Amino acid sequence: MSPPIPQQRRRLRILALVEAPLVPPEDASARDANDAPWKTEFDVMRTLRRLGHEVHVLGVDTDLGPIRDTVATIKPDVVFNLLEDFADVPIYDQNVVSYLELLRIPYTGCNPRGLILSRDKALSKKVLSYHRVRVPEFAVVRIGQPVRRPKRLAFPLIVKSLVKEGSAGIAQTSLVDSDQKLAERVRFVHERLGTDAIVERYIDGRELYVGVLGNHRLRVLPVWELSFTKLPEEAPRIATEKVKWDRRYQRKIGVKTALARDLPEPLVHHIKRLCRRIYRVLEITGYARLDFRLTEDGQVYVLEANPNPQLADGEDFAASAAQAGLSYAALLQRIINLALQGRAAPS
Repeated sequence: MSPPIPQQRRRLRILALVEAPLVPPEDASARDANDAPWKTEFDVMRTLRRLGHEVHVLGVDTDLGPIRDTVATIKPDVVFNLLEDFADVPIYDQNVVSYLELLRIPYTGCNPRGLILSRDKALSKKVLSYHRVRVPEFAVVRIGQPVRRPKRLAFPLIVKSLVKEGSAGIAQTSLVDSDQKLAERVRFVHERLGTDAIVERYIDGRELYVGVLGNHRLRVLPVWELSFTKLPEEAPRIATEKVKWDRRYQRKIGVKTALARDLPEPLVHHIKRLCRRIYRVLEITGYARLDFRLTEDGQVYVLEANPNPQLADGEDFAASAAQAGLSYAALLQRIINLALQGRAAPS
C-alpha cells in the first residue's frame, strides 16, 4: 500500500524535462516501470500528480526550441529537470539549465555553475584539493594524447570517463596494475565512450554515499553504504556499470545499499560536516549525492560529487531521505520548494 500523500498549499503547473527516449508510456503501470529505463521519470511524474500538481512532460532531444515553445504555451510555475545530458553529451545539461535561467523560469536541481564544477571529475578534484579536501591523486588523458603515467601515480589505478556518470564504462577491468593495462583501458574510454579519461589512485575501502538537500540551509541525509554480500573477499569492491544497472548481476553478487552501520558518531559528524563543505565549495544547489571511500585507518576520500542524482523511488537518494523521515512525496515537494526559493548559489 502506498504511503499517504501530504496535502500541499497550492496546485502547481509543472513542466518535466526528460530525455526523449525516457518519456514513460501514457498507459504505463508501476509494474511496467519496475525494470524499465524510465522508472525514475515514471516515479517522479506519478507522485507529482498524486500530490495534486498539473504535470506536463516534454521529451528533450537535440533542440532547445521545444523547451521555449512549451514554456511559452503552458506557462509553468516550475520546471522539474530530469535531464542528465543534452544531445547525448553529459556536460551539456548545464547549458539547458542556463537557458532556463535566461527564460526566467524556476527549475529543480543544481545551478549551471555547480554543474560545471561538479560534472568534470578533474575540475571538481582540483577545486576540492585547493580547499584541502582529501581526494585521490589523479591525472587526465585527453583524446589523442599518449598515455604517460606520472611517477606520483602508483598502481593500482582506476580508469574512468572524465564526464560520464552512472558508472558508464566502468568494469572490473577498469582497475589496472600495469602500464600496458592502463593504456588499454584509456583507449577503451577514448574509443568506446568518446570522452577524455581520468586515471585515479584506487582507494580500497568502504563505499559511502551521502545525500544533501538545500540551497543556503543544507540538510544532510543519513550516510548510506554500498556492499557486496556474495563477492569473494579478495575481489575489489567497485561500483561498476553492471553493479549500478544490471539487476540480475546485482542479485548474483549480493549488491546491497543501506544505512551504513558501525560508524563511530564522531566519524559520522565529520562526514556530514565535510558534505556541507563540499556542497558549498562546488556551489551546488537543489540536491546532490556525494560519494566517498572510507579506508581501514579511517581516512575519508571524496570520489565524486553528483548534482541531480537519480531520483527513482526506493533508490539510494530517496531511501536515505526516507530513513531521515522524508517520504518520497515529501522529498519531491521539498525539491520543488527549493526551486521556488530562487537560484542563488550558497555562500
